Amino acid sequence: MGIVKIDEDLHEEARKASAVMCRSINAQAEFWMKIGMLAETNPTLCFNDIVKAQFAAADIRPAEAAAA
Repeated sequence: MGIVKIDEDLHEEARKASAVMCRSINAQAEFWMKIGMLAETNPTLCFNDIVKAQFAAADIRPAEAAAA
């Protein structure tokens, strides 16, 4: 594990988003990094498709899909 230096404004945005998403600031930053990396390596996928693929890879069936 290492230390990552980020801009103060970006840190503040991560702090705000972490409160909304009920994540720690570190978990929010890690989420953004993971989604960003997946978006860069899969440029044809939208955010929802990336999340859906991650759920499928973890064998998670969201409630909406389970009800269908």
